[in-house]
Amino acid sequence: MSVNKIYKVLGKKGRITIPFEFRQKVGFKYNDILSFTKQDDGSILITKEKLCNNCSKQKNKENTDSVTLKEFLDSLSNEQQRAALIHLSVKWAEKQENGLNED
Repeated sequence: MSVNKIYKVLGKKGRITIPFEFRQKVGFKYNDILSFTKQDDGSILITKEKLCNNCSKQKNKENTDSVTLKEFLDSLSNEQQRAALIHLSVKWAEKQENGLNED
């Protein structure tokens, strides 16, 4: 049986969980960067973004050159920089929220 439609309730803070069946079907994983684009028909397109085209090659290659974070970010396109900023902002906010919940 194929799952085509699942209803979810938007939480107080604007959060919603993408159902497991859809995440599994499209390959979304923890820490993936997703973009949301409003379509002309009012629907929302969710896209898995990549920060760089050769990330897997860089992981497997020994890094002999030292690069600062600023240099790395400057080497990205504007769209990639925006995606990185969003990702880091979300991670920072999650840590802030977790710190508040522990008190």
